[in-house]
Amino acid sequence: MRLAGLLAAALFAAAVALPAAAQDAARGAAISAERSGAAISAERRGAAISAERRGAAMAAERCAACHGENGRSAMEGTPSLAGQPALFVTTQMILFREGLRQVPAMTAVAEGMADGTIEDLAAHFASLPPGPPEDRRPRDEALFAAGQALIGPRNCAVCHLPTLTGREQVPRLIGQREDFLERTMIEYRDGLRVGADSQMNGAVVGLTDAQIAALAHYLSQRD
Repeated sequence: MRLAGLLAAALFAAAVALPAAAQDAARGAAISAERSGAAISAERRGAAISAERRGAAMAAERCAACHGENGRSAMEGTPSLAGQPALFVTTQMILFREGLRQVPAMTAVAEGMADGTIEDLAAHFASLPPGPPEDRRPRDEALFAAGQALIGPRNCAVCHLPTLTGREQVPRLIGQREDFLERTMIEYRDGLRVGADSQMNGAVVGLTDAQIAALAHYLSQRD
């Protein structure tokens, strides 16, 4: 849409230096380009909405029991998916499907799932408003501060962004379940889990259980 608008503006600007007939033709081309851009944008949005709807239907059938009807998990040790980047969800589902990430409950869900279905699920969860689980515990100010102090030295913002909301294949961290975050970081530290690369293993190497608990508390308390 932005490109079409720039093209339309360029065509219109060029038209002022042309004879009247040529100006009319140039204006017509500019209007046509703008309308074409709007049509493409509307078509893409329509396709995205359709994908989200198909994903919602699949999520209600296969995902809601554990990850929550609104994508916010109420189950201990199970992550919330609402607001996660679509590419992150897609990547994890493919890792499950191909047996490259071992979580028995998820292996059964992802087995044989088509790429298009995975992308629909990812679009659905990415479209949901993120937020903390209803059973989030009250903030412990000392633990929160201890976790916050570790964010900079561990370079969390480099991959997860300064807002810690994630991007592309990198997950959103803030508002996630505290128990899930703690367990996941321990698994990375102890070499029991790998991601699409080894970045997380290196990020948490050398952290004590207490430091990981502080990081998990801080991240879970951020909105």
